[in-house]
Parts: sequence; C-alpha cells; structure tokens
Amino acid sequence: MSWNDMQPLLYDNTLDTLFMVWWSTFYAVLIGIPVGVLLHLTDRGAMLQNVVVNKVLGAIVNIGRSFPFLILIVVLIPFTRLVVGVSIGPTGAVVPLAIAAIPFFARLVEAALREVEHGLVEAAQAMGGGTWTVVFKVLLPQALPALIAAVTTTVITLIGYSAIAGAVGGGGLGNLAYTYGYQQYETSLMIITVVELILLVTLVQLLGDLIVRRLAARGTRSSALRVGLRRVRTEEPTRVTEAA
Repeated sequence: MSWNDMQPLLYDNTLDTLFMVWWSTFYAVLIGIPVGVLLHLTDRGAMLQNVVVNKVLGAIVNIGRSFPFLILIVVLIPFTRLVVGVSIGPTGAVVPLAIAAIPFFARLVEAALREVEHGLVEAAQAMGGGTWTVVFKVLLPQALPALIAAVTTTVITLIGYSAIAGAVGGGGLGNLAYTYGYQQYETSLMIITVVELILLVTLVQLLGDLIVRRLAARGTRSSALRVGLRRVRTEEPTRVTEAA
C-alpha cells in the first residue's frame, strides 16, 4: 500500500480515535468526580461518614474495574445498542469506554481528595462552611493538580482501550492496525499506527505534566503568601506591645 493510499485511512481513523477518547473522557470526568467525592465523604471519619453507602458504592466501583475491557464490550452490546442505537463503530465504542473509565477515574479522584490536608477542611468547617462549601472551596481546588494528573492517566488508558475496541469493530487506529496491518499483512501501516499511538500517549502525558507543574507552582506560591501574611499578622501585635 502506497503512502497516498495510507493518508486518508490514517486521517479518518485518527479522528475516530480522538472522537472515542474525547467523549469517553468527558463522561468519565462528569460522572467520576461525583462518585469519587461521594466515596471520600462517606469514608470512615469523613464529613458524611456512612459505612453502608461507602461499602456499596465501593463494591460497584470495584466490580466495574475488575472487568477485562474486551469482555465488557461484549457484555454491554445490548445496553450500548439501547443507548446509542448501534453497537459497533466509534459511537458504539464510547459507551463501554466510558463505563470502563468511570470507576477507574472515580478511584483516582478519591485518592486525590485524600491527599488534601485535613487541617484545611477543619478550618473551613470552623468558619461555618457546610459540606458543599468544603467540597467546592477546599477539596476540589486543593486537589486540582492531582485531579489533572488523574485525567491524564485516564486519557492514556482510554487511548489503549480504544485500540482494543477498534480491533472488535469500534473503529479508530486499532481497527486500522488489525484490519489492514494484521489481516492484510500491511506491516508498514501497522508500524505507522503503533508509532502514532505512542506519539498520542506521549503528547497527552507531556501536556498533562505541564499543566500539573504550573498548577502546583501556583499553589505553592499561594500557600507561601498565606503563610507570610499570617506571620505578619501574628508579629504586628507583638511589635506594638514591645514598643509600648
């Protein structure tokens, strides 16, 4: 197969892969953040401690994470057809991709929220902040770098999953590598497809790392400024007393 023949195939299937990864990431973040927050808030010693809710939700998340993706695609065929009207192609692949990514991302969100200093939560509560205030003013903003890192990890995982989905009729670069590269012995096309997937993963990782570093640096500067202001406020009354 000549390069001129490969170009339209690579272009169309790259768009299909980006379509699958974008929408599955969107739904994973949209649903995974509330699930992760609820897992954190209902844990032992948390603001909304509820052992039953936490265990049940945790069990559902664990079951979702335990399914091999290839089996999950097959199991979800009737549900996928019900939701989007088709069970194959990029649109059909979004459903199992999103369902696989939601529990994965939810656990990453829960882990990110655990890293927030408990003292900040206690300070917000002491000032009269309720649950939603703590979540939106303390937990999520403080955990933002870790959440961006979690999104990066999820996107990279979904790129790999999309290749698996493509091999079973989902479209995208996985379908291109399997249909043309493997079945039709187009080794050069398979190599190009693999290289493109590697480049996609590398680009996503670099972009995610850049955003995380900038957010972390901004957070460090803000924390240093707050500490400095507290010291000034603490030292001012002392100086006034000594002068008197």
